Amino acid sequence: MPAHPRRSVLAWAAIGAVLFVLLGVYVSAVNGVPPVDRWSEHAAHWAAGHRALYDLLRIIELVFGGVGILVIAVLAGGGLARSYRRAAIFLLGTTLAAVVLRRVVAWVFDRSRPSWQENAHLVGGPGYPSGHVTWTTALAGAVAVTVAMFVRRAGVRRAAYTGLALVVLAVGADRILLGRHYPTDVVGGFLLGGVIVLVALAVYSPAPRSHAVHQLPLVASVPRGHSLHVVLNPIKVESVGQFQSIVTAMAAEAGWDRPTWHFTTVEDPGTGMAAAAAVAGADLVMVCGGDGTVREVCAELAGTGIPVGIIPAGTGNLLARNLSIPLYLRAAIDVALTGQDRAVDLVQVGGDGIEDTHFLVMAGMGFDAAIMEGVNEDIKKRVGWIAYVLSGAKALMFPPVRLEISVDDGPFTKHRARTVIVGNVGTLTAGMPLLPDARIDDGLLDVVLLHPQRFLSWLPLAWRILSKRPHTDELVNRMRGATVVIRADRDTPRELDGDTLGAGRELRMACLHARLLVRVPR
Repeated sequence: MPAHPRRSVLAWAAIGAVLFVLLGVYVSAVNGVPPVDRWSEHAAHWAAGHRALYDLLRIIELVFGGVGILVIAVLAGGGLARSYRRAAIFLLGTTLAAVVLRRVVAWVFDRSRPSWQENAHLVGGPGYPSGHVTWTTALAGAVAVTVAMFVRRAGVRRAAYTGLALVVLAVGADRILLGRHYPTDVVGGFLLGGVIVLVALAVYSPAPRSHAVHQLPLVASVPRGHSLHVVLNPIKVESVGQFQSIVTAMAAEAGWDRPTWHFTTVEDPGTGMAAAAAVAGADLVMVCGGDGTVREVCAELAGTGIPVGIIPAGTGNLLARNLSIPLYLRAAIDVALTGQDRAVDLVQVGGDGIEDTHFLVMAGMGFDAAIMEGVNEDIKKRVGWIAYVLSGAKALMFPPVRLEISVDDGPFTKHRARTVIVGNVGTLTAGMPLLPDARIDDGLLDVVLLHPQRFLSWLPLAWRILSKRPHTDELVNRMRGATVVIRADRDTPRELDGDTLGAGRELRMACLHARLLVRVPR
């Protein structure tokens, strides 16, 4: 964290700490119950008279108790640890600090609990500040920090912040309605939890560090310059100016020249921009956009020897996920600037009614393409991948199609399937390992046909896929080859890397081995 933001964070933490101490001194010095706390007795008696509400409050008390909050923090941190270790440490450390520090601070002020708790569920110990509220606020604040870092959609971020705030308020109300704390104890918990988050943020940055910090410098087999070109789909970032500032600063720090910028348009989703960068002598082309933009740029730069740095900014980001490129914006930029080059396969595609094109991740006919066609773009803009879930529910029983498939120019074989997917990578939509043996640099295409005959057949099919069972039958069939031709008996939806191609009856695919250089983590 830069020095100036750290000072600002510590300044706010100091203000919160002063308010917390002043409130604690006040409530500890007043004899009896301060007038501001008197109404809470009536609230607690009212809640005790409604058993269903009282039982719900007891559940909240249990879930967000000291043990419960640590379990929640461990689960949340575990989900982050694989890709973002520092964020996981920040979240767990902040929560643990809140649990420990609250106990110490509470004994310093040593304020008594309200006298109107139910005798059947008495809770002892000092009351200021509320422990539940302190550590729930700290955990919610730490989660909010990670949301701000990793969630790019403003609507999703706002929904997450709202949800976290409601959880914290619900825990605060729970402590008052159960008679465990005075309202000032709850306010003190809000203050202490917030101060802990701010101090933790100033002391330990949860942002990932450069993946190349502890790596030896790369030795270039071919001397390169430092000309950096960036192809940006402007609708995929919240602020074009802010994104440009981040890339420019990080590029300068990594030794690159000031970037040359190219912006995609509706008429040209990236092909012309990539061509212009190549003609201008780019030593690295960074592309920020969805899978469609990435595909257009990569196809244009294939065979040029110019490496492509991928900044995933779409909904699926399938290529980035399969190449272990982080989804966190700064981390992805870091990989593009300081990573190593990897030669990957590109797939040439043709078919009826479409011009010859390429894909990097997958092509599909049937159910999966119907999902892409059915996605509501307005919902997609607001909630991202959830739009695909909604479309998938509607297309779940897409009618089976009669297919003929030829692999490596062999004879056509006949099949029935609800969908057929040809992949260049192993993990496809929603993180499903549909093609566990696929490799992006093996010169081969992997084919999977899925034919659940009834609605309930999707359950064993999902189990087969998730468990990576190798055997094939009518439910799941697999093939592999350098070239694949698929013919359907009727017009069928088709897609490439998540973009619809329109209905048709044929797809012809050929794997172009090691045709493209992509920047990947060292």
